[in-house]
Formats: sequence, structure tokens, C-alpha cells
Amino acid sequence: MRTYIIEDLYENDYEKITNTLKEMELMGPLDDIYYLPLPEELLQPEQREHLDECGPYFMAMETVANAAGNTLRLELLVRGRKKIRCSCVCYATAEQRKHMIEYLDRFIEGLGISA
Repeated sequence: MRTYIIEDLYENDYEKITNTLKEMELMGPLDDIYYLPLPEELLQPEQREHLDECGPYFMAMETVANAAGNTLRLELLVRGRKKIRCSCVCYATAEQRKHMIEYLDRFIEGLGISA
């Protein structure tokens, strides 16, 4: 799996991140999983075609609390909320990947966290 990882977050920074994600109502169906929405303008042609059937699209991020250092793991796979398996579920394009990594970096910086 292709993943963007941010490691060694201090406990208070990790809590600030997870609390803000919960306030933004980005929780997935499993504990410690959050769905970061992908803007429609970045969708690939097939994803646009499947938007009603499979979308909205997102990238999943797992938050891992660990005594050795808390971690964020952004999966670089574009998923649809309505369907688990479809040809439109695929690894992010370079543009999608760049956008989501920069989005996550800005999100963390906006909380006053240097990572």
C-alpha cells in the first residue's frame, strides 16, 4: 500500500489533531480511521462518471497512538463511500496525491503543530 506517514507526534499534538478531525466529522466507520474528502475537481474521468454510484471520494487516514511515537498514515488510494470494489477505486494520481499531502500538511500547520 502506498502511504504518506507523519511520525513521532507528541501526545498533546496527536490529541489536538484527532479532536479536530472528530469536530470536522471526518470519522470513518472504524475507530482511528478518518475520511479526508477529495475535491471533485481533482477526480479522474471515470471517478466523475461514477460519482453518483460510488462517490463521494476520499482518502483514508489512520491515526495510531503508540508509546514509541504517535503516527498519522494517509493511504494514497482514492476510495468511494458507496462501493468498496469498483474500477474507479484506484491509487491517487500525482495531482491528487500532491493535493492531499499538502492538505494534510496545511491542516497540521494550521493547528500550530510542526511535524
